[in-house]
Amino acid sequence: MDLDTGGLNIPYADKIVHFTFYLVFAFVGSLSLRERTSGSLGLRKTLIIGLIFAILYGMLIEVLQYTLTTDRMAEFADVLANTLGAFAGIGLIRWFFSKKNPLKWKF
Repeated sequence: MDLDTGGLNIPYADKIVHFTFYLVFAFVGSLSLRERTSGSLGLRKTLIIGLIFAILYGMLIEVLQYTLTTDRMAEFADVLANTLGAFAGIGLIRWFFSKKNPLKWKF
């Protein structure tokens, strides 16, 4: 599937979109998991769960595209972009909430 870029020729635009979506997905998903558990999970455990969920979700979507649709195609490059984006989202949390600016994980 080609991404409509409005007449602009942006190489690998769909991969950039996959990367960006999963970066946001892992970032927001991990912080949401923290809120849903009322801070009872530690930072490391929450980030690992968020990362695994994002990666497995990305893989599931590609498998479903391959098996259930005729007008869409699954690509390994999409899975790779999703995975790298998820790692970047988790890395962004770890960087943003570093020792200088810690996340108050317990209430």
